[in-house]
Amino acid sequence: MLLGIIRFLIWLSAIGVLAVTFLPLINTHQWWIRMWDFPRLHIFAFACLLALISILVQRSHSVPPVVILIACAAYQAKMILPFTPFVPVEIELGNGSDNPTVSFLAANVLMENEEYDRLIDLIEEENPDVLFLMETDNRWVEALENTLKRYPTVLSHPQDNHYGLIFASGLEVQSAETVYLASDNTPTLLAELRAPGGAGFHFIGLHPRPPIPGEDTDERDAQIKRAATLTKHSDLPVIAMGDFNDVAWSWTAQRFKHHGGFRDPRVGRGMLPSFDANHPILRFPIDQLYLTGEIELISFERKRNVGSDHFPMGAVVAVTSQKDG
Repeated sequence: MLLGIIRFLIWLSAIGVLAVTFLPLINTHQWWIRMWDFPRLHIFAFACLLALISILVQRSHSVPPVVILIACAAYQAKMILPFTPFVPVEIELGNGSDNPTVSFLAANVLMENEEYDRLIDLIEEENPDVLFLMETDNRWVEALENTLKRYPTVLSHPQDNHYGLIFASGLEVQSAETVYLASDNTPTLLAELRAPGGAGFHFIGLHPRPPIPGEDTDERDAQIKRAATLTKHSDLPVIAMGDFNDVAWSWTAQRFKHHGGFRDPRVGRGMLPSFDANHPILRFPIDQLYLTGEIELISFERKRNVGSDHFPMGAVVAVTSQKDG
């Protein structure tokens, strides 16, 4: 009786793994389907563990569920493999010796977070040339007022819906504005800057909405796609950064890379998961950095927790040339 129940549960779990593995293949923006793009590593690990349990418990009856589970694990492994150290890196690290470097710090601060000093301390330590903050409301703008005075250019766009932005830079800023690339009241930051050596580049700061109950991904995907289109038609190198609310291996992220001509520093290095900072197991790489080919990457790293559910992400780059064509 007990063995029969165990076999039933194994079969039920195997079918569940099969479903969540292949649901994301459906061309849809439904949140309850798109959400399964995120836990591919977790599904892979669960499928492997369940296959082992099935072999140990069912023995001769284990073949069908084990075949299903191994197939699912293999597919999940294929999807996440580029974001492991087992493949060549997509961006080799430079030393910045030929061009002046530019440092970036991007952080989703979590609007409800009141530990302002933790972020302020990090900003003062890092002293980034470009600062991009997300989920900033009026309380955050007030708390950071003295810290932001060090920057000659500050653009604050506070909102109380978790989609406010702050952009600050010590570089020469040709232009900076918030625009709406979708109809869901989530702004995107567009800026044209000059590196210390005079080389120009565009910076795109993104924070679209995530796939959650009642929130499908059509607006998120449209926003990300339109940002890629802007990059495609830019005559300058481009850096895109922010909380994309989308994992690096999703079809949306891959389309963004393809259409924008971007490279991803995570490829060949590891996932570097940035959310959720409060849960060591349920973490996903959703705070992104993308560079076009004229940008030399010096470093890309996850910074310490500042009380948010996201880790801040830091990068140092050098603009090596202007964009061809």
